[in-house]
Amino acid sequence: MNNFATIEDVINLFRKLDSEEIERATALLPIVCDSLRVEAKKVGKDLDKLAEDSAFANVVKSVVVDIISRTLLTSTNNEPMIQTSESALGYSFSGTFLNPGGGLFIKNSELSRLGLKKQRYGVINFYE
Repeated sequence: MNNFATIEDVINLFRKLDSEEIERATALLPIVCDSLRVEAKKVGKDLDKLAEDSAFANVVKSVVVDIISRTLLTSTNNEPMIQTSESALGYSFSGTFLNPGGGLFIKNSELSRLGLKKQRYGVINFYE
């Protein structure tokens, strides 16, 4: 099984990486690809077979690069905040963390792009 993207794809689609980021991205590539394969198996799909279509392969590549770039942006020294708010005399501070739990995560929107998450519909008959 091959990876759906390469380090060159990450550099071309995200940004130039330093040597430490290249090491992290190289380690993340197989993990992200296998994570997506597992998510596909949960809904009864074979991601490798679907990726034989070149258009779908590009979408998978884009999702892999998005996940890796988000993980690379997550600080390893301290918690990165994506939104902060401060007050002066009320001594108030609040913020929202990029990835509060740390580690790798795949957004539902990324799974939807791959066709692995769809809206469900149904009816519950309360009155039989």
